[in-house]
Formats: sequence, structure tokens, C-alpha cells
Amino acid sequence: MFARATILALVTTLAPAVATAEPGCASLRVPMAEHQEVSCLDGLTTAGTVASGHTVPADWTGLTQSSLPQPRGVPGIQIDGYFPDASTTNTNHSWNHDAQFVIRLPDHWNGGLVVSGTPGNRRQYANDRAIADFVLSKGYAFAATDKGNTGTQFYRDGRHPGDAMAEWHRRLTQLAIATKAVVAQRYGRLPRRTTAAGISNGGYLVRWQLENHPWLFDGGIDWEGTLWRPEGPNLFTFLPEAMRDYPAYKAGDEQAHQRILAAGYAPGSEFLWQYHNDVYWDLTQRIYREELDPTFDGALEAGLPYCTSGTPNCDADYDYESRPREVGRAVNQIALTGRIGKPLITLQGTLDTLLPITRSGGVYRQMVRAKGRANLQHYHRIRNGNHADGLVDVYSDRLVPLAPEFQKAVTELEHWLDQPRQRATAPRTPEKQPPRTPHTGRQPPRAPRPQA
Repeated sequence: MFARATILALVTTLAPAVATAEPGCASLRVPMAEHQEVSCLDGLTTAGTVASGHTVPADWTGLTQSSLPQPRGVPGIQIDGYFPDASTTNTNHSWNHDAQFVIRLPDHWNGGLVVSGTPGNRRQYANDRAIADFVLSKGYAFAATDKGNTGTQFYRDGRHPGDAMAEWHRRLTQLAIATKAVVAQRYGRLPRRTTAAGISNGGYLVRWQLENHPWLFDGGIDWEGTLWRPEGPNLFTFLPEAMRDYPAYKAGDEQAHQRILAAGYAPGSEFLWQYHNDVYWDLTQRIYREELDPTFDGALEAGLPYCTSGTPNCDADYDYESRPREVGRAVNQIALTGRIGKPLITLQGTLDTLLPITRSGGVYRQMVRAKGRANLQHYHRIRNGNHADGLVDVYSDRLVPLAPEFQKAVTELEHWLDQPRQRATAPRTPEKQPPRTPHTGRQPPRAPRPQA
């Protein structure tokens, strides 16, 4: 009842955003938005929005295989806009304003809503091919946020370590509430079902929302979500291993090969290592380490790209366990617990070479079980799936795309939620949460934090 009352209040009491709308388009207002633009479109999927200029293909490049079906014929209303925010990393629409969002409302609505945060540090249209096209074709309303900061310097947002990532939580919550209000305006009633869905960092946000705001959602689909735990595993416990040993592995060192496997990377994924070394491992380690542990490299910002082990301040030698306890506290600010409160479907590929399955999806499954919530999660290991589907075009004989598995998961979640309510809700008895394992280590003085 709290959720419904809150949303209905937003529909009627909050001041409207500054808005523009095409002639004849419905007069809709997004609560809390600072600016919005409303458009009536003949096609809300990328088959139409690319031509009409209502998406940005660069936002979703590399996330899906080229053969992914592109549905057509979904007319409706699109709202683009942004919430108040002080940071300016998102340049879409030449707004130079973060907290941008997109909301799509199909004319033929099935009563459902899908809300999503973006993978990586991409902008609000990043899920258009992988998620939005399919759910819109099924009649769902869809909304996505840029999470409040974008790009490889996202860590400049916020005043303290972890602030930029903590903002992601608030932005997805904000968008979910606002979009429910817009749905009520458009269709005359609130959605009967609201699903959180996302890839990578977006999948992490699905988990976080179902742990912290289960009242806002009916369920979620977590597509290879990132795992953050102060005690590990997390990105910092396996990425440096791969970065440090990859040059020696490439030169033929079998011991280096075995160390990368021991760090969690799957046997049989070696054909993907070169690409991930060149594109993901180094950059991911440096920018997230700068967000959560900026003192590691002194006055440098996000370290030294592709430095070799032994170079001062080199992320290839980063040792999470030896870092000051403040780092653990920063990670704890964004950490997951496994205590989900609504049904969750988790998908992860066995050849995920950015977030190894044994250090991510498998661990989160154990966390959910440890909290007594195993009945609220369906965990699907996709044999020969990688982190993103872009490489399926290159290795069609070795990789299996996850986008079709996501589409199956949408139907699976629908059927699951249609079961008797007691099978799809968390236990009513509050569960005591033991304190997380503290992160130990030295405590040097912190360097000044760059301001947003």
C-alpha cells in the first residue's frame, strides 16, 4: 500500500517538469523531472527509433549479435528527459546533463512495466536492442536511466569513494516510481506488474533493488550482474590477476596460464582473453578502483594504462586484501547481501570473461541460499555464453548468445508470477543479518577527491 499511495501522490501533487510535446501527443508529466520531451511515434523499437532519431545506436553498440531479431510495428509515446543533477557526463541530445531517462508507452499495453539501468557506464539507450525491443513488442511499457553518471570518468561524480555508484541505486528507484506515475496518467491505472531488468551493472542494480526496495517491483531478471562484496570476491580480487599474468601467458608461460585459470577464468575461454585484455580488464580495473580506492595511485587519476607488473602505482599489482579498511567500507556502501524480497531470474554465461561465473553468478546464488531465499531465485548457467553478445558474430561456432535466453526469462518470470502468491514472495519473518566481514588493512591519509 505504501508503494501505491506514494505513486498516486506523485501523479497528483508534484510540480510538473518543463515539457515540450508534439501536436496531438498526450499531455504527460514525469514527476520529479527537470526537463522532458514527449513524442508520438509510429515505432518505439529500434526499427523505428533509429530512423526517427529517438535512440542513439552508439549507446548499444557491441552488446548484441547482429542477427538478433528487430521487431517492428509498436506505435506509442516516448518521453525523453532528465532529473535534477549536478554532473554533466551524458552528452545525449546535447543536454550535457546526467540523470537522463527514456520512457516508452506502447499504444497496445499488456499492463506490465520493465525498468532498467544500463550496463557498464553507458547512456540511457544502451538496452534498446537487448531488452527494450523485445519487451515493447510484447506490450510492456519500458523505462531506462543512465544511472546518474556515464563514461570512463564516471568516478568524478560524487564527493567520496563509492558515491557515484551509490547514485545508481537512487536513480533506478527514482525512475521506477516516476514511470509508474506516468503509466497511471497514460493508461488510467498503475501497472499490474513491474519488472526490473538489466545487464552487467544493470543486472547488479536488479539484485540491489530486490534486496532493498522489493515493494517497488514484482520480480527481476539479472543478466550477468556484477557482484560487490567487501569480503570478496569482487572485481578487485580477480581482474588484477588476469592483467598481471596475461603478458606472460601470451608469451607461452604455462604457469601464468594456470594462475589466470585459478583466478576464476573458465577453461576453454582462452580464445576470448586477448579481446578482454585489450578492451575490458585493464580499463574496468582502473576506473572502478579509482571510484572505490582513489588513494592507491596517489595523485594519478585511474592509474597507468597497461602498465607492467613492478611499475609503481600499477593496477596489475593491486592487492585488495592489503588495502586500508576505508576501501572495504566504500565497497560495503554498494554491497549485495543476497536477501532478495521478490522473484529473481539470474542468467550468466559459463564463458563470461569479464565476470567469471565462479566468482559472480555462482557466488551470488550461494548468498541467496544463505539468506534462506533460494525459492525466490532461478539461476540459469548458459553454456558457452560470454558477458556480452557482440562477439557472437565473430565466434558463432563457439559462443551462445544470451539475448534469446533473456527473452525466455521474460516468459518464465510471467508464468512464475502467475503462480499462487505464497510461492513468489519472501518469508514474512524478518531475518537478522550478521555483520559483514570487516575489511582490514592500513589506514593512510586520503588524497583529495576530484569534484563533480
